[in-house]
Amino acid sequence: MKDSQPSPSGIDYLKALPQYLLPGHLISRLTLGFTRIRAPWVKNPFGHWFAKQFKLNLDEAVIDRVESYEHFNALFTRALKEGARPVDADEKAVVSPVDGTISQFGPIEEGRIFQAKGRDYSLLELLGGSEGRAEPFEGGSFMTIYLSPSDYHRIHMPLAGKLTEMVHVPGRLFSVNPATTRVIPRLFARNERVVSIFDTGDDGRPLALVKVGAINVGSIETVWAGEVTPPAGRVVRRWQYDGEPALSKGEEMGRFNMGSTVILVFPRGMLSFEESLAPGMKLRLGQRIATLD
Repeated sequence: MKDSQPSPSGIDYLKALPQYLLPGHLISRLTLGFTRIRAPWVKNPFGHWFAKQFKLNLDEAVIDRVESYEHFNALFTRALKEGARPVDADEKAVVSPVDGTISQFGPIEEGRIFQAKGRDYSLLELLGGSEGRAEPFEGGSFMTIYLSPSDYHRIHMPLAGKLTEMVHVPGRLFSVNPATTRVIPRLFARNERVVSIFDTGDDGRPLALVKVGAINVGSIETVWAGEVTPPAGRVVRRWQYDGEPALSKGEEMGRFNMGSTVILVFPRGMLSFEESLAPGMKLRLGQRIATLD
């Protein structure tokens, strides 16, 4: 895959440097508290500023008035009206799980996933250090999708699957914006993340959906376990599931309370990405990104 993204600049490095020193988890816990303030004199002015600053389209939301949300986080994780994001119904279609921007996508080569100019990271490390968990995806493919503050922040299934495992991997909380991605080594394998593994069909082909935390991301939730983080923790936590829940393509599976990045990981030979895709391209939830082989 040809990388069309710009090379890192000196300004990118200067902006990233303070992040090594900032108490990312403390800042994120403070953000979590602020975004749940219910006082109208706090939440309403901030919500209106945010909606204007990031051009939120509340006409497509179930609740279309800022004042009607109980707190800012409810606005940020707002539900959309039915039909606002049509899901490609073709049985062979793999769809985008979110509204966002393609950071990178392509093959997993020698156990490494491409991050940005001259940078990659380990598949094994991304998935929590288990060789058994990583092995089915060796030689497979990936897609990294960045969610900006203006995007819809619920995460949906790219194809139907039955849950088999969830892993919480503690880590740092660097920003995951494009500039930071270009300069911080192994960014997505260093940040806190929640990995969900699904069985996608009778042939047993798995799907890994990785929700990557970032600074100001107060928590990551799933529909089956609720809030997984915080607490941040210091050790990898693992939960096993016996194929429940079983989620259909396009069904909600989780959300970011404040925004971040989703990484999809697929086994070898499972799919072919759409030829029209490119890094930097905007995606909409439900849009076809690949076709099952």
